Amino acid sequence: MESTRFKTDIKCSGCIEKVTPHLNAAIGEHNWKVDLADPLKILTVEGTKEAEKVKEALRKAGYKAEEL
Repeated sequence: MESTRFKTDIKCSGCIEKVTPHLNAAIGEHNWKVDLADPLKILTVEGTKEAEKVKEALRKAGYKAEEL
């Protein structure tokens, strides 16, 4: 399965809680994860090529993403 990666401004587990309902609605539960240990806070999305859909979901939650 292909994945798409994004550099984000998500900083902590509280931020992840805030974006979870937006990302789950846009791309489905269990289809994404954020690596908080990475300095770029990489969001990896599995199985979708709809980068704009992911970016819009994050914008609605108050965050930004840049596709890598």
